Amino acid sequence: MLGATRRSVSATLRAGEARYRVLAPAAAATSSSSSSASPSFPNPLMENKEKLPQFQTRWFSMFSAPKNNDPNHVMHRNIRNGILISNRLESTAAAADPSSPPCEKFEYQAEVSRLMDLIVHSLYSNKEVFLRELVSNASDALDKLRFLSVTEPELLKDAVDLDIRIQTDKDNGIITITDTGIGMTRQELVDSLGTIAHSGTAKFLKALKESQEAGADSNLIGQFGVGFYSAFLVSDRVVVSTKSPKSDKQYVWEGEAGASSFTIREEADPAKLLPRGTHLTLYLKHDDKGFAHPERIQKLVKNYSQFVSFPIYTWQEKGFTKEIEVDEDPAEANKVGEEDSKAEKKKKTKKVVERYWDWELTNETQPIWLRNPKDVTTEEYNEFYKRTFDEYLDPLASSHFTTEGEVEFRSILFVPATRKEDIVNTKTKNIRLYVKRVFISDDFDGELFPRYLSFVKGVVDSNDLPLNVSREILQESRIVRIMRKRLVRKAFDMILGISLSENKEDYEKFWDNFGKFLKLGCVEDHLNHKRIAPLLRFFSSQSEEELISLDEYVENMKPEQKDIYYIAADSLTSARNAPFLERLLEKDFEVLFLVDPMDEVAIQNLKSYKEKNFVDISKEDLDLGDKNEEKEKEIKQEFAQTCDWIKKRLGDKVARVDISSRLRSSPCVLVSGKFGWSANMERLMRSQTLGDVSSLEFMRSRRVFEINPEHPIIKDLNVACRTSPDDPEALRAIDLLFDTALISSGFTPENPAELGGKIYEMMGTSLAGKWMSATPEVQQVPPHQSAGSQNPEAFEAEVVQEAGGQK
Repeated sequence: MLGATRRSVSATLRAGEARYRVLAPAAAATSSSSSSASPSFPNPLMENKEKLPQFQTRWFSMFSAPKNNDPNHVMHRNIRNGILISNRLESTAAAADPSSPPCEKFEYQAEVSRLMDLIVHSLYSNKEVFLRELVSNASDALDKLRFLSVTEPELLKDAVDLDIRIQTDKDNGIITITDTGIGMTRQELVDSLGTIAHSGTAKFLKALKESQEAGADSNLIGQFGVGFYSAFLVSDRVVVSTKSPKSDKQYVWEGEAGASSFTIREEADPAKLLPRGTHLTLYLKHDDKGFAHPERIQKLVKNYSQFVSFPIYTWQEKGFTKEIEVDEDPAEANKVGEEDSKAEKKKKTKKVVERYWDWELTNETQPIWLRNPKDVTTEEYNEFYKRTFDEYLDPLASSHFTTEGEVEFRSILFVPATRKEDIVNTKTKNIRLYVKRVFISDDFDGELFPRYLSFVKGVVDSNDLPLNVSREILQESRIVRIMRKRLVRKAFDMILGISLSENKEDYEKFWDNFGKFLKLGCVEDHLNHKRIAPLLRFFSSQSEEELISLDEYVENMKPEQKDIYYIAADSLTSARNAPFLERLLEKDFEVLFLVDPMDEVAIQNLKSYKEKNFVDISKEDLDLGDKNEEKEKEIKQEFAQTCDWIKKRLGDKVARVDISSRLRSSPCVLVSGKFGWSANMERLMRSQTLGDVSSLEFMRSRRVFEINPEHPIIKDLNVACRTSPDDPEALRAIDLLFDTALISSGFTPENPAELGGKIYEMMGTSLAGKWMSATPEVQQVPPHQSAGSQNPEAFEAEVVQEAGGQK
């Protein structure tokens, strides 16, 4: 460490850093300022200072190394008991600025065993990915050999097939993975397996790039240098025996889980020598010996490494049926007659299955998405879809495409024929992500497809995606957003193709299964409204049996019609009989019937289609484009007093009373405010299981009571308003009129019992004595008169018969 002045020493001590330093005594006495500033703490060196050599007073760090005049000198790292101890590197900060305190530089410390534990147990969420990582390493080794052999043909002199073979020993819990790839020399073993996070593949790709040969199509997978250590997820001990064609010797690397060291030795057993490649042996942990079953290994290979470039063989038990002779039962032989004994006896046989072990090809080396779409038949697409996603029906549509440019990937997408997922389920396993043909994950939560398109199934394969180190999680980035955008666009093109096909039954089937998903897209994805809207289907006033599209509605619009009209109700019957439709049906305007709970929300989010606004006919200020201002002014003047009278009677139940332009046969209707809930939406919000009741009063729109001036009841009330505004019967009529309009407009009365009482009272008034006049009067006979002495003229009964107005 550089020498320090008195000023700098005092400053250092005042800053509290003196607890990390010890004072080296000198022959000359220190100054009083330095002595007074030094803290008092016991120091064994100071007690025996007479025995120490005499030298000028200096300050040293406890971690400091001996002074070295070489400016490039760096002390070597010390590793003791698996602990990486940092060394101080000399600083030049003090030399650059003598007035500043000295600065010390340290290397990061790392506990090797702890780092290994993090890599093995924290990077990977699923143990079974160990086989994916090791097979990917083997594939990289084969790819390197194939690439280097172009310029160095002697590397393939042993003429060994390029393949991967996996063998298991379920009794002893051992898995062996053998590849005939490039292998490793002794130094490569040390560099690749002895250095954590050192990727030989990444180094190889860097060399290709520097030599400007990376233009070739390379399918090398590894990039982080930690995939090999996933073997310790399931293994107590791992042995790697490898032979490089560049070396005459074969070396064996051996390491154990939890250990901070490994061994490398030369292979001395002639029986274990390899012509070329790597032989990896995993000695499984006791709890993970289930991975050594051949069937499980085969299943993992098909799931993760189905489309690796090289053939993968697994050691499987097989069998064949053959007939063998069996000895005849002596009891049956005695029953054979003399005639049978003369005939030639047939030998009895039985069929048995003979078992044997052999190599079986487990993967397909050519994935279907890498082929030219022109060369793939529809039957091949359907077979791939059924096999990959465990489906039994053919898909409704498929899309095979390649995207190039800023983001390059290949994909095949399918639209299922039936629905298995619920619309509220955000996580599905419908998209299988591959990176360089190695399966990465199918567990996504909106990274590649939005929730409303989660029913789309398919595979996506890219050579470069932003994955985390474990290659299990797709990280959010600009590349992923671009990929998602293009996938969504292709999915919409595929669905649009179904809707435009001649077979209308296919889209009807699609809409029955996935119509709600598209309606959800209207709410969640405003950027794709133009793609979603043409795919929507609704019933209408002119098509109650068959769903129509918005394009068909626009084509059928009248020349004077400016907007797209709709009404939301709980059923087709309610929508058809709603009083709001009276004037529109008279003008032959088509009205969409929104009878699904999601219809109204979807339309409200769309707002318009092809420059035509969506208009709810159950809300105020409905403009049908045929207003006569002079006539309306006259009617308003005539009924102004009546409107005020009705508003005074109803009070806060309504915001105002207006003259209606939408009614023809009904006396009145209750319409919603322009910016509040409709009657249908209010009903839906009330029925929500977890709905907030307190929000009903806030979101419930103001209601406007519209009256029909041409209806006899309204005309009678207009007269009553002028002649007897306080008449109880007229006031009761207003109350009953409002309650009736409340029900016919789709609202729920707050007090049904009170409404029932008003109806009963009105019925009693109207029906009182109506049939009593037609009942014959029978007089009682006085007790003192007998039946025989009655005077026939004393009792007269007038029988009145009404038939066609004649008595």
